[in-house]
Amino acid sequence: MATERKREKISFEEEMEVYKKLGTPGEAHKLLARMAGSWNTLTRSWTEPGKPPVESSGVCEQRMILNGRYLQQECSGDMMGSPFTGVGVTGFDNHTRKYVSTWIDSMSTAVWYFEGPAEADGRSFTQKSRYDDPVRGPMEWRSVCRLVDDNTMTFEMYGTVLGGTEEKMMDMKYTRRQ
Repeated sequence: MATERKREKISFEEEMEVYKKLGTPGEAHKLLARMAGSWNTLTRSWTEPGKPPVESSGVCEQRMILNGRYLQQECSGDMMGSPFTGVGVTGFDNHTRKYVSTWIDSMSTAVWYFEGPAEADGRSFTQKSRYDDPVRGPMEWRSVCRLVDDNTMTFEMYGTVLGGTEEKMMDMKYTRRQ
């Protein structure tokens, strides 16, 4: 195995204690909990460099699942003139110290996997993903999720064709429904 690690022998009880500690939600999970709720969304998508973005609106229901370990998103609306639905799950991996997320939606059959660290401000995290885009080829994606205040969130997505320049692909403003 290429990533083998040497480890000292510990008892089964000590091993279970490590897993229990790493499996307990902590401070990073509190940020996710603050993102739970019902949201209206305004999305801007850039389809061509130098052209104005296409705007669309929607809704997103977000709730904590598995005893505060993960934030589950269910979003729907209109994306570039077509009905759109998407489901995401975001968590914080206490072992790797990274936010991790998956995303699936009605515009693709791919499962997107993102990971990245918390930002120092305690209100945002940046994640990256690699995906072989069927039109553009291999790409790196970067997303930034930010809790602006208790009633506002933003999400930005950037794409870079490998060897190319990063481009803003979309942004989304979430406003908590009252």
